[in-house]
Amino acid sequence: MNNIILIGMPASGKSTAGVLLAKAVGYGFIDSDLLIQNEQKALLCDIIAREGAEGFLRVEERVNASLWAERCVIATGGSVVYSERAMAHLKSMGTVVYLRLGLASVEARLKNLFRRGVVMRRAGETVADLYAERVPLYEKYADVTVDCDGLDVESTVRAVAEAAGL
Repeated sequence: MNNIILIGMPASGKSTAGVLLAKAVGYGFIDSDLLIQNEQKALLCDIIAREGAEGFLRVEERVNASLWAERCVIATGGSVVYSERAMAHLKSMGTVVYLRLGLASVEARLKNLFRRGVVMRRAGETVADLYAERVPLYEKYADVTVDCDGLDVESTVRAVAEAAGL
């Protein structure tokens, strides 16, 4: 299947750049976080509060592992990389592009962890802890990496399209 799957830290631009990329190349656009919210009839933060981090991750895995698409840009939640099953499925569907952003940029962009629905699996976990834990997973699953530090959204879209061969 010819899809572009975007992974990366929360606030790395997966949804914002993803929808613009889809328009630019004539693909559909899917935001897996929105699929989760629609299925659960709740915001991500409310699902995490209700189900706990591990319960949310089970829902996220199921939704992403059952996703089907053709010629779409798929923006995933930042925590999808915790699931080998979901990532194997997504990789089978297309090119996985890691939108890499440095820790300082993530911290500057990420204002309210709770409202954004960021999965924190341990009490007292910081953005730096999350970054250190997730970056190796993003690197493991990425077919292509795009360094987004210093790029505006239009430049990010161009860089992803070029890196993905579109």
